[in-house]
Amino acid sequence: MLSPTLLEVLRLYWRAERPTTWLFPSKKKQEQPINHSVVQRACRQAGRDAGLTKPVTVRSLRHSFATHLLEAGTNIRIIQTLLGHSHVSTTQRYTYVSNKTVRATESPLELLAYPVDVPERF
Repeated sequence: MLSPTLLEVLRLYWRAERPTTWLFPSKKKQEQPINHSVVQRACRQAGRDAGLTKPVTVRSLRHSFATHLLEAGTNIRIIQTLLGHSHVSTTQRYTYVSNKTVRATESPLELLAYPVDVPERF
């Protein structure tokens, strides 16, 4: 999933850097892609720069992405596809639903309930 905003940022980066083989090449070996440890360090540093107290990792960003999609009402099967999971059970374990979302969920029994007139003394 590539948002239009991110696509524009990537285009600006490409115009400035003009990478040839890899969009994000290694600084040491231009013919190699950026190393995963460099990406992890960049995530941790961005978290610190943002004033976050918990460490930020690529995995935590992926987890947050899935959680935000779920909380926005995205179907779990779509999240499964976006994350590349073979089985929906993997996606279900991976996502976390916040207590706020759980509390905000209306009970389907409310749809069946009869309207109740509450006396003014209550």
